[in-house]
Amino acid sequence: MVEQFTGTWTLESSDNFDEYMKAIGVNFATRQMGNLAKPNLMISVGDDGLISMKSESTFKTTEIKFKLNEQFDETTADGRNTKNGKLMQEQSWDDKTTTLEREIKDGKLTAKCVMGDVVAMRTYVKAP
Repeated sequence: MVEQFTGTWTLESSDNFDEYMKAIGVNFATRQMGNLAKPNLMISVGDDGLISMKSESTFKTTEIKFKLNEQFDETTADGRNTKNGKLMQEQSWDDKTTTLEREIKDGKLTAKCVMGDVVAMRTYVKAP
């Protein structure tokens, strides 16, 4: 299942991301930088079975490593300390929860970001 996600992906579009960042509590200055960033997302699987997701932009580079179906700790790009599980991430902090659902559709990687009734959709295309 993970193999279809591996590779380098470039952000193609981002809809309602500012509202999503507001909903999860990201401050104004960080939201402005987040809205300007056009990250590349690199996904790989190591020999040890760990999945690596690295998001790289001029604003910030973050990397998480995890095993499928195992909860892990993450410090997000905006500084939240969260617990996650699966390739579909569920981040929990301060009695709040958000989900990030990634899937491949029509050869593109989509990331659906949900916080309450706020939904943002980010679409990536695979780099050649």
